[in-house]
Amino acid sequence: MKHVICTLLCLVMVLTLAACGQKSAEAPAATNDPAAPAATDAPAPTETPAAPAKLSGTVSTDGSTSMEKVIGALGEAFMEANPGVTFTYNPTGSGTGIQAASEGRCDIGLSSRALKEEEKASGLTETVLAYDGIAVIVNPENGVKDLTLAQIADIYTGKITNWSEVGGSDAEIVLVGREAGSGTRSGFEEIVGVKDACLYRQELSSTGDVIATVAQNPNAIGYASLASVKDTVKAVKVGGVVPSEATVKDGTYAIQRPFVLVTKEGVALSEAAQAFFDYVTSPDAAAVITAAGVVPA
Repeated sequence: MKHVICTLLCLVMVLTLAACGQKSAEAPAATNDPAAPAATDAPAPTETPAAPAKLSGTVSTDGSTSMEKVIGALGEAFMEANPGVTFTYNPTGSGTGIQAASEGRCDIGLSSRALKEEEKASGLTETVLAYDGIAVIVNPENGVKDLTLAQIADIYTGKITNWSEVGGSDAEIVLVGREAGSGTRSGFEEIVGVKDACLYRQELSSTGDVIATVAQNPNAIGYASLASVKDTVKAVKVGGVVPSEATVKDGTYAIQRPFVLVTKEGVALSEAAQAFFDYVTSPDAAAVITAAGVVPA
């Protein structure tokens, strides 16, 4: 009887030890090594990078009417890339645009002339966006195709008054120009050397008005941004050089001026306005500027 009981006890002990061994094999042994992975560790979830914040707000520009084509194209391209931004352009003329920037009535002023020393001294900063030729324009019916700088100066100061004196028909020359404060007028008069000496018959407030007036008068002569010239008028050669993007770029066309962005020193632009400024002055905008007919700075 005792022998049977001992045998049964031995069997129970053997079965118990076997069960413990099986559990030990299934569960990894605990360790004090901090580098060892925990038995219950699961792979860390992958983090999704935060999406960039969408730009929003407004960008207001004010100034040169000659810059309408290029600034309009740049504004459209910027809004297309940033649907949350509204871009505005107020074509008031360079002088008014400079004043608007100075008084904080716009984010960026637009000028088709370099800033004067007194304007810089007042705290304004200029950044050249592009270079534009100033075309001397006549009516398509006018037979004159080429004028020298000296002839243009003599025409606008009244020394030459008849088209026949420069190879045209016998007709009185009608002088058309821009209003005082215009960047185009300032650039034209300074380059030609006729500052404050022009005897205008008509002084008009926009590039479009000058072009329209010359287009309607066979005896008129005017000047306008090369980028704005239409086939309703004819741009004459100056000193034998055709006004074009190529001749402005290589410097052979004499009557050219800068297109300038005007900001106030020490005054930070809004996030949207700064992003626009950075875009238009970057290589990314060069193709848009060129397509608008001017030369990127």
